Amino acid sequence: MSPNGLRVFESAARHLSFTAAAEELRSTQSAVSQQVRGLEEQLGLRLFDRVYRGVRLTEPGQALFGAVQEGFATIEKTIDRLQQRHRNPRLTILTDFSLASYWLLPRLPAFRERHPHIDVRIMTNQGVFDWRGQEVDIAIVFGDRRGLEGVPRLLDEEVFPVCSPGFLEEFGPIDDLARLSEVPLLTLTADQGQSWLDWPGYFERLGGQVHQAPSELIFNNYTLLVQAAIAGQGVALGWRGLVDDLLERGMLVGLEGLNLRTPNGYGMIDVHPEDRSPAKQAFQDWVLSN
Repeated sequence: MSPNGLRVFESAARHLSFTAAAEELRSTQSAVSQQVRGLEEQLGLRLFDRVYRGVRLTEPGQALFGAVQEGFATIEKTIDRLQQRHRNPRLTILTDFSLASYWLLPRLPAFRERHPHIDVRIMTNQGVFDWRGQEVDIAIVFGDRRGLEGVPRLLDEEVFPVCSPGFLEEFGPIDDLARLSEVPLLTLTADQGQSWLDWPGYFERLGGQVHQAPSELIFNNYTLLVQAAIAGQGVALGWRGLVDDLLERGMLVGLEGLNLRTPNGYGMIDVHPEDRSPAKQAFQDWVLSN
């Protein structure tokens, strides 16, 4: 079966017009019609119904059109990927917005300085995401010990309350769970299915009473929650590895006497282990050495 015949068929099916297909392919209407007729004879199927001022796909024609478009798209993606490797190699990383903002991006300049020829693309998702269905090379995901079994572990989950210095001056000292339960807390919702530790889980694991304050500020974005904590609007849960820089700069204060470790954490998944590209290997080696 001629690839050119399939290309002519795809154009005619997309335009539902032999004339428009001929214009696109810089051919003639009669040549397009002849190519389509030859394809129909090869398949023993009628692909088009000829109607007034155009054509209409038959059921077999619709099925073939979908398959041909999918095939051409796969070929184009593959060619683009191969050509890209001969230019600057591209590395696509998928992670959540929190890790990208507070852990990956501050470190990325060091990687790019060492590997300036690698184009880095970062994709983020706030909730639970399926890295298997994405066009990515590396996925840095948060999960429990079972979910991260067999993959390099980047960060273990260690959480502790954080607040601004001004908030601590106003409401402090906050040195036990009883006092913590009385102050305004900043809450990260779990409505997207993420498995990060929340305030109820935190108090439960440490054996403390539930939060007693009359109101809370609730966010579905960790970056906004941290900004609210910096602004002195309440106490947030801080993750070791994500808020370290803010603590060092004095923008936040960690109540580290109330810290808690869990079996959860971040792991690095090689989405396509069969692809041993130098760019991906360079990133993996760099991450594990930092």
